[in-house]
Amino acid sequence: MWLAALAILIGLAILVWSADVFIDGATALAKKFSVPSFLIGVLILGIGTSAPEMVVSVLAAIEGSPELALGNAYGSNIINIALVLGATVLISPIIIRRGIVKRDLPLLLLITVIAAWQLRDRTLSQVDGIVLLILLVAVLGLQIIMSIREGYHEHEDDVVVANANSAHSNNLEHLDNSESLEKLEPSVTRGLVSLIIGMLMLVASSRAIVWGAVELATLWGLSELIIGLTIVAVGTSLPELVSSLSAARKGEHDMALGNIIGSNIFNTLAVVGLATVIAPIAADPVILSRDVMAMGILTILLVTLCVFAFKTKRQFGRTSGATLVLFFMGYTAWLIQSVSM
Repeated sequence: MWLAALAILIGLAILVWSADVFIDGATALAKKFSVPSFLIGVLILGIGTSAPEMVVSVLAAIEGSPELALGNAYGSNIINIALVLGATVLISPIIIRRGIVKRDLPLLLLITVIAAWQLRDRTLSQVDGIVLLILLVAVLGLQIIMSIREGYHEHEDDVVVANANSAHSNNLEHLDNSESLEKLEPSVTRGLVSLIIGMLMLVASSRAIVWGAVELATLWGLSELIIGLTIVAVGTSLPELVSSLSAARKGEHDMALGNIIGSNIFNTLAVVGLATVIAPIAADPVILSRDVMAMGILTILLVTLCVFAFKTKRQFGRTSGATLVLFFMGYTAWLIQSVSM
């Protein structure tokens, strides 16, 4: 018992530290290569923090339990939006940009619709899995092209102002500023090392917390199913939660939201796609009537809240965050009730 409690305490401390290291590394690389923060959030944070779901789902498919991969991916999507984004916004409201509303959120909604449509016959074939993986490549390519293009456009005014100011500087000041910028310029090696160490420690500390929580819950007499639906489900989303909180706290709003959108896209297309290619999935009817429906409703709710926020204050505020967290609480209660019936 004491070992489990110690694993939780140490895991939480390492989790918080590793999230800061992870975000600092991602931010350094974004600045070094002039890559938009949202793209870093989608590609590096979104895919990196989905590593636990990927490993669990692939192993489940190999071991003959592909349906576990489906529940893991869709359950993580629900938690990412309802709990991770909701909690993040409660602590630090996020600025909503035009590109997110016009391209990224509709894209996430379209992918969710495709996922639900593929399950209309309660089965996912290997062809369905290949289609999902092809969509993943296309979506990531589109994200890279459009985010870089919009990123340059968004910072055009800043570049013009910077050039105008530098024109008024004398040669000595110009040299001093150049030397200062070189010193402050983020190192690629340092950024990559921070990113890799932070990601590995995020996953490792999350595993330690989940193990400790499961051990304590077992000692307290909770069933394995309840533990899986609550503690383990939240535990696999701890990397997304802590990295999003850290990004929002550091003012990297695009990175925080990109983390959620990227993680959900990756879960739906890559996690389910790979598992389905390995072994076709025959879905339990309850996944359609409960989890897929909840994921669809939640995605529509997210799009609606973001569009409203963009048209008003362009800020995803605490009221929206509270709405998402309440949805998570209701979904969790629904899960527990359906299990106990």
